[in-house]
Amino acid sequence: MPQTNIFSSFLVIQTAFIGDVILATGLVENIRASYPEASIDFLVRKGNETLLQNNPHIREILVLNKKQNKYRNIWNMMSRVRKNRYDAVINVQRFATSGLIAAYSGARYIAGFDKNPFSWFFTQKVVHRLGGGIHETRRNHELITPLTNERASRPVLYPSQSDFEVVSAYKKKRYICIAPTSVWYTKQFPADGWIGFIRSLAGKNVSIYLLGGKEDAGIIDGIITASPDSHAVNLAGKLSLLQSAALMRDAVMNYVNDSAPMHIASAMNAPVTAVFCSTVPDFGFGPLSDISYVVETKEKLTCRPCGNHGKKACPDGHFKCGKTIGNDQLLSTFQNQENH
Repeated sequence: MPQTNIFSSFLVIQTAFIGDVILATGLVENIRASYPEASIDFLVRKGNETLLQNNPHIREILVLNKKQNKYRNIWNMMSRVRKNRYDAVINVQRFATSGLIAAYSGARYIAGFDKNPFSWFFTQKVVHRLGGGIHETRRNHELITPLTNERASRPVLYPSQSDFEVVSAYKKKRYICIAPTSVWYTKQFPADGWIGFIRSLAGKNVSIYLLGGKEDAGIIDGIITASPDSHAVNLAGKLSLLQSAALMRDAVMNYVNDSAPMHIASAMNAPVTAVFCSTVPDFGFGPLSDISYVVETKEKLTCRPCGNHGKKACPDGHFKCGKTIGNDQLLSTFQNQENH
């Protein structure tokens, strides 16, 4: 058992995607609570560093660029991490690169999951179990349980004052946010479903903001064009991730897929309705907000879930897990908020 009282520097490694980084911020919250004076650094893949801006608990954000000069950058990062002489390295990512960086760190405490190829170098090796309703934040927390406590902390994002100022103009009346897209087809509630839902909100005296990246603008334009009476606004590519978080915080409701915007809502404790198509909450990636709903098909489909992650197309060609979700299921969560 490590001598936890002399741990003064930590590195958290999560080089996966946006949602994974957000969920790993719960580790930072817990480490800070247990070690108020310690320095905490966080290693991410290039492109995700803006998520951690303004986090008061993080000393430095280390950025790994694997798209250019991949192997040189990996070696440089290994050397940098080792030179920093961390007391503890918490490797949340299960792939080889992060495991190699952790193993080479020289830290007295190296934690990671057993599925990592370099897990035999870890001093705290945790069995990674997917399913059983165990949330990812709980799985992640097992990496630091020997150093902290038994309670997993929620993820937290920290938009700046200027982020809130940027979106303040959108908050002049009641509003909802919809993030209708996903990188994976089978995680994405069909556009026709979003169109029907938006149309059903006509006359509700609520503004509708559709969120996404620049690459989502065309799809969202199509949804808005098919909903001419909604006065919905396409904000795809117009807000940063933290600005989107600042907007989502005060929405009457946020409608999302099983994707990064769901985790943004959780990190802001914002009201959220999460639509699950091919995946299921049992995998451990459901919403964590105090006000949260899960919407999924009511049909008993033997093909669902068709995998741990989303797919580029429905393996059976029918996509019933998305197409059989009723508009009333989404509308009911809005009405629940209206009644409070």
